[in-house]
Amino acid sequence: FFLPQAGDNESYLSSPPCPRPRDLRLRFGSPPAPAQRSAAHESHTMKSIRCALLSLLAGTGASAFSAQSSPRPRVVTKIMSAASSASKNGADDDSTKGRNIVVIGGGIQGTSCAFQLHESPSLPPGSTVTVLESQSLASAASGKGGGFMARSWGDGTSTQGLHELAFDMYEELCVTLGVESYRKLPVMSVSPGPSNNKKHDNKTKNPQVADIIPSWLDGSVGRISPMGWGEDTAQVTPKEFVHKMMEYANRPGKGPGIDLVLGTCTGIESEEDGDGIKVVTGVKYQNEDQEEMTLPVDDVVIAAGPWACQAEQWFEGAVQLPMEGVKSTSIVWKPPEDGEVDATALFCGEDDRFGTHLEVYPRPDGTIYICGIGGSDYITTPELQASAFLTSCPPKSDRVEAASSAFQLMSNSYATKGELSHAQACMRPCPPDAKPYMGRVQGWSGAYINAGHNCWGIAWAPACGKAIAELVLDGSCRSVNLKPFDPARFTVSRGRGGRGRKKGSANVGEQW
Repeated sequence: FFLPQAGDNESYLSSPPCPRPRDLRLRFGSPPAPAQRSAAHESHTMKSIRCALLSLLAGTGASAFSAQSSPRPRVVTKIMSAASSASKNGADDDSTKGRNIVVIGGGIQGTSCAFQLHESPSLPPGSTVTVLESQSLASAASGKGGGFMARSWGDGTSTQGLHELAFDMYEELCVTLGVESYRKLPVMSVSPGPSNNKKHDNKTKNPQVADIIPSWLDGSVGRISPMGWGEDTAQVTPKEFVHKMMEYANRPGKGPGIDLVLGTCTGIESEEDGDGIKVVTGVKYQNEDQEEMTLPVDDVVIAAGPWACQAEQWFEGAVQLPMEGVKSTSIVWKPPEDGEVDATALFCGEDDRFGTHLEVYPRPDGTIYICGIGGSDYITTPELQASAFLTSCPPKSDRVEAASSAFQLMSNSYATKGELSHAQACMRPCPPDAKPYMGRVQGWSGAYINAGHNCWGIAWAPACGKAIAELVLDGSCRSVNLKPFDPARFTVSRGRGGRGRKKGSANVGEQW
């Protein structure tokens, strides 16, 4: 069968832009000078802020994340001083009662980390979990990805466990969260057919797989073969899954939920302990009014997709995170007039006429999402560190035209009656070895990375969130072997000398 080639768009779903939640800004009078403020007073003030937020949000209207009335995450801009991190040094007796955890990145990976941390029985009472997001929830690939997953499609290497664990978790979580877009579905391999615009009865031509050939696949195609019958292949709309996690965590009557802070991270604050380890104390960020703010933290998880490589500067060179962003275009077709679209996903062969290898995902809402359009751009680490395409990621019009033509050749129904809804583009984050960065930052306490999941970031999200939650709260990960994903695997040690003849500490001989 045909699989997508590295370098082109894989599994990116579309969804109309989600309205940004109302920014609830709590501004208080000028605080006393830090020297006049005890750590205990800081703790009391923070508890008061949280109580005020809960009271205020209890009276708010419909959720910004759903058409129905549902809980919303608390969207706050917190006015804080870095001095509030004094509890790290034991000045605040409440420090043993809870932990302040910040996840940087509001995509499906970051939100899954926050959700699993929030729901973990190991989270100490009195803890806070906050997502710091620069745009809006699921604003990048998580709002434009295809959401396809396959339990047995791993290659038997270190990522196999992520496929299996996440697939099983999705099936359970989507019931718990009330996710409507999740379903299992069959998958077919389709090779390109000859150039003609006639309608074809592909079911009759392929009786052995007629049951899973969708009715809209009624154009010119070549060989058709099954890749899966729906037992271990499924799909979900990732944007819906992100919002459902936040709604569930913030449902009424269940205690403190997950805070959402809108702002762009600018650095990490730390203090050095007696052993030379840097202890995380704060996350610096710039809010929408370009004000410099600080969130006091005990633990920080970097889950910012391709832009997570900016953490090289935040952690002062303690970790190197080489990353390439693969920027690709995708398109979405409107539902047909009757709203019915057969649920079979297609992986199509290379079509040199259009420069495509389409992936076609019909969805429960009647839309059809298509990627594998070709013409991807490759964004370098320095460009990503400069926030390339963070706020705007436009699609390529020539690739939209090519993909539309290739699909309409396969589907006479969409060639004659189909209407394109919209086009979009996003990036997937690719480390050099195609493995994610998951684990601790060496030389730092309370610092973790969860990024670089390539084309499987959506499919793996629940498992990655669970693994990071275990690592942060329990000190080790039980569900996934994280050793192959060590964030330090590309980091050059600064404390190791070369091998060879020396005079004292100076290298004088040949190095070998």
